[in-house]
Amino acid sequence: MDIDIILKVGAIGIIVAVFNQILTRTGREEQAMFVTLAGVIVVMALIINMLSDLFNEVKTIFNIY
Repeated sequence: MDIDIILKVGAIGIIVAVFNQILTRTGREEQAMFVTLAGVIVVMALIINMLSDLFNEVKTIFNIY
């Protein structure tokens, strides 16, 4: 199992949480929301990329082109 994705998602989560707290405590809730949304988008892009790799591998295994 490749734990690289788990570490990436964890790191993104930590960064987003820190920025979210800083922005919220300084009264910038809207920017905090955008930081959280950006974090979700980055994580979703990583997952979509992994799913694409998985589908390509399945196509290769079953000779589907």
